[in-house]
Amino acid sequence: MDLATVIGMLAGFGLIAAAIFTGGGAGMFLNIPSMLIVVGGMISATLIHFSVGRVLKIVALARKTLFNQLRGEQEIVQRLVDYAAISRRDGVLALEQPLSQVTDPFVIKALQMVIDGQNEETIQQQLTIEVHYLQERHLDGKKILEFMGGSAPAFGMIGTLIGLIQMLRNLDDVSSIGTGMATALITTFYGALMANLVFLPLSGKLGLRSKKETLQKEMMVEGVLAIARGESPTAVRERMQGYLSAKQRQEVKPRV
Repeated sequence: MDLATVIGMLAGFGLIAAAIFTGGGAGMFLNIPSMLIVVGGMISATLIHFSVGRVLKIVALARKTLFNQLRGEQEIVQRLVDYAAISRRDGVLALEQPLSQVTDPFVIKALQMVIDGQNEETIQQQLTIEVHYLQERHLDGKKILEFMGGSAPAFGMIGTLIGLIQMLRNLDDVSSIGTGMATALITTFYGALMANLVFLPLSGKLGLRSKKETLQKEMMVEGVLAIARGESPTAVRERMQGYLSAKQRQEVKPRV
């Protein structure tokens, strides 16, 4: 689980709720028609702009962003150094044993290609395609979240305009002006809250996660190609640590 994202959202909603309760109660901030305008309008606009299939995938992508923690780069280096040691000592067919314990489909495919004896160029081409489509999927999800983050405040303004029009038609009743104005502004509040505390932060988080996951996949490609060439564990380690900062680098030795 990505604790930073979860803590940030909980803290944000908690602080806003505390401010609402200390300022007079939550009743004045609950308005079903305003919520329908913002949420319904945002979802409708998103479905118009993107296909249904692409929009539905954003749920799984957001869940993955929130709850699936990526491994550290040092762990990836260690695992591939171990695979290099097994391959160098016992031959590439011996990689079938550790392969049975791997859960990452990308690593499984990469090692299986090495075990099958495919040449370096073919392995690189296939894995590069995998990385490319990973980036495309993440970029697609990021665009949808950014669109939702932009349309929520827009429909909040539309709801406010609707409320103001309704209020101005009843100016004869002066006592209702304050209530009408507050109700009109609630939709703007809903739109701004959803955009700035949910969709835009999730879009940014997905972008950062995509960059990190792409880097890790590129590290894996480099390590697997080195194993396919029969390089030593030390050479694999040195090659892969080029992706790490000086502080991240550490002495890595085979554990097998």
